[in-house]
Amino acid sequence: METKTATVTLTIDGQTVTVPEGTTLLKAAAMNGIEIPTLCHLKELAPDGSCRMCMVEVEGGRKGGLVTACSAHVHEGMVIHTQNKKVRDSRRFVLDLLLSNHKLDCFKCPSNGDCKLQDYSLEYGMLETSFHGQRQPGNQQDTTNPFFDYDPEKCIMCRRCSRVCQLRQGRDVISIAKRGFDTKMMPAYGEDWDQSICESCGNCVSVCPTGALASKDQQKFRKWATTKIRTTCPHCGTGCQVDLLVKNNVIVGAEPADGPANRNLLCVKGKFASYKFVASGDRLTTPLIKRQGQFVPASWDEALTLIADKFTALKQNYGGNSLAGFSCSRSTNEDNYVFQKMVRTAFGSNNVDNCARVCHSATVHGLAHTLGSGAMTNTIADITTDVDVILLIGSNTTEAHPVIGSQIRQAVQHGTKLIVIDPRKIDLTKNSTMHLQAKAGTNVALINGMMNVIIREGLADQDFIAKRTEGYTAMRELVADYTPEKVAKICEIEPEEIINAARLYAKAGKAPIIYCLGVTEHSTGTEGVMSMSNLAMLVGKIGRPGCGVNPLRGQNNVQGACDMGCSPFDFPGYQKVADSKTIAKFEKAWATKLNPQIGLTSTQVLPAATRGEIKGLYIFGEDPIVTDPDTSHVRHALESLDFLVVQELFMTETAAYADVILPGISFAEKDGTFTNTERRIQRIRKAVAPRGGAREDYKVFCEVATRMGYSMTYDSPSQIMAEIAQVVPTFAGVNYKRLDILGSLQWPCRSLDDPGTPIMHVGQFSRGRGLFMAIPYKPAKELPDATYPYLMSTGRMLYQYNTRAMTGRTAGINKLANHSYIEINYEDANRLGIKDGDKVQVSSRRGKIQTYAAVGDQVMQSSVFMTFHFPDGNVNEITNPVFDDIAIIPEYKVCAVAIEPVK
Repeated sequence: METKTATVTLTIDGQTVTVPEGTTLLKAAAMNGIEIPTLCHLKELAPDGSCRMCMVEVEGGRKGGLVTACSAHVHEGMVIHTQNKKVRDSRRFVLDLLLSNHKLDCFKCPSNGDCKLQDYSLEYGMLETSFHGQRQPGNQQDTTNPFFDYDPEKCIMCRRCSRVCQLRQGRDVISIAKRGFDTKMMPAYGEDWDQSICESCGNCVSVCPTGALASKDQQKFRKWATTKIRTTCPHCGTGCQVDLLVKNNVIVGAEPADGPANRNLLCVKGKFASYKFVASGDRLTTPLIKRQGQFVPASWDEALTLIADKFTALKQNYGGNSLAGFSCSRSTNEDNYVFQKMVRTAFGSNNVDNCARVCHSATVHGLAHTLGSGAMTNTIADITTDVDVILLIGSNTTEAHPVIGSQIRQAVQHGTKLIVIDPRKIDLTKNSTMHLQAKAGTNVALINGMMNVIIREGLADQDFIAKRTEGYTAMRELVADYTPEKVAKICEIEPEEIINAARLYAKAGKAPIIYCLGVTEHSTGTEGVMSMSNLAMLVGKIGRPGCGVNPLRGQNNVQGACDMGCSPFDFPGYQKVADSKTIAKFEKAWATKLNPQIGLTSTQVLPAATRGEIKGLYIFGEDPIVTDPDTSHVRHALESLDFLVVQELFMTETAAYADVILPGISFAEKDGTFTNTERRIQRIRKAVAPRGGAREDYKVFCEVATRMGYSMTYDSPSQIMAEIAQVVPTFAGVNYKRLDILGSLQWPCRSLDDPGTPIMHVGQFSRGRGLFMAIPYKPAKELPDATYPYLMSTGRMLYQYNTRAMTGRTAGINKLANHSYIEINYEDANRLGIKDGDKVQVSSRRGKIQTYAAVGDQVMQSSVFMTFHFPDGNVNEITNPVFDDIAIIPEYKVCAVAIEPVK
């Protein structure tokens, strides 16, 4: 039965309006095109009412009828005036008071022309104050933050910065300090900004209505001289919407936009490091051919002819399976689709892969096997809003996916209980109800232990299990042996922690599982992923709001690269290479004979190159020398190739090994789409022209294919998406027109009237019945011993991103994080004679590196942690290249190392 919303009818400025009951006067006016000025209001937060600029008159109201429109609610028959003399005089008085304590140097102010105080002062005729006397002391600017400045003389105490920091970012760095004319907004304890716990997300800067908080870059432009281009952030898989500010074909700034995933928030990378690399002076702008060991500039025709001739010769001499391609998870769906099509048609090979192989291929394989679809089941908003419990495992969310991390902090503020399972004391442990600091590599044992408790205590959803799943009996019999006491010894935690976590998760009404690379990057990564679906199905928490199994994808379009078929096992849309009907379908669609043999993964291609089986390799936008484990073997593999092409933005370590380098173009120089971690397809839009002679990436792939004998051409990315919609059933309802109108679509989207699918597996799993898997615990392939006594794990940090190709070209980022480090427990450090900041040598069975010690208690004793971002001490020189048997994903999260101080 349809529920009718109660409404209220009132009059605003002589206009009769009807709005839902409970609406504020501010919102009611806005809904009917009537603007009421505000300085403190933020639509994402509860009304503050502190600025008093939104005063309106209620006829017959108390105390003269003036009320704050942001906090007052509508009532039947109300008569509201928003612009009469009483109201305007009230606002003029507020402005007069604000100007009396405000530095009036608008010409020099970076927010000139983009200042609400300036706008309202002009509108209400307040060009100067009528008050004279004491005021805010001068010359108190804090310029210590690398990205923004704070000037208290321009602050109007609206508290927007404080509220967005506390209630949206979840950090609570900024607050009002002191009294009277000395009052100002300050970081905790009155510290300079660079000494505070500020993350430099810049959300305070974005909401400041004046120039009190202003980006340093804003000194070089004024907003009125820029053009705003809506696009999608090029960093992690969150899919934040961002407005790039463009002046004279240069991106000069970025602002958060109200996207479904980020809701007007950005992290430090999205706000300050999403655009400077685009105009970096070391961009590749022309093709380069290696002659006698040196790269020399070449024409496009010369480079493309050489590439086509070399690959064609290798194909003729050794067959299509001697060629391979690595596609780019940071580039668009359209680029990735055309790249894999080039490899399959022109190369005649299914040896195509993307960087998901070394991060979330375990998710694709594991969830596809148990649920029928290898993707996040719910939306970001759904799993961070109105949920009782969040089970967070193997995800350092506030650093790897910062905007999702902020939303988890918000959830905790609103009463959600957070269970963190991680071998490190990650930032979110401070917000957690419980932290299970399980030993790295023991996820399967831990989840089996939790399921043991749930079954034994009668907390399993037997009705859901009976109606919607299969394989339960075998799983139940296996986990019966995984008692909390047994599992506690494996995980090196207490049995009570396992019991309490199991009860809390099982008894919650809404409880999503959120996981990341701490689950997947293991030699048992696929089993770890299937354990996640086991746990969710056991308690019926899948296929409904606030629940599900939710992997956070690492790169901006790693989900899309997988969707587009950049995989040796799958054509676009996860249609299987091993299926003869799929082969026939794509042979018809692409009008050519296709190779029916499953290809090699990227982690198999490189050893095959060393053996001489792979002769030619085309790498688009990836840098395996930096990202893949056991770097010395990667170098040897690249040196073993007969011919290597690299298409890149910069001269990377991998590009240096190429025979031909082609200049690529960035996300800001092209049109297309990205698909974020929640299966949300969103537009990116061209903001600036490509640098130098660089060409559209997909056009380069078309040209290579055509010169190799398979004619391929497209007029635009939208035409490519039209072809994708024809061959991928889950994208059948996706086109640029719909994306521009709706903002985004979530696949599956099977027709032009399909709104998309926010929650997967509602009523029925994609595979029919959900499949329980009986998964025994297997230890990591390499564990500490007397020679290598420390268990090392790897991961990301907040400020840098992957290989630093983008973030490393932002000076402020490098100021905050400019060298490698290894986290060591203080007791281990004391035993080794190592102090915080000391240089240390870290060695494994594969080699040795030098880095700097970060001593503390974030890691357990006998455990250490390193990031993989930095060239000084590249951790992948020493990581273990052993693979998961199913997804062929490397075990980045566990290897044995030795540590010693460098004298």
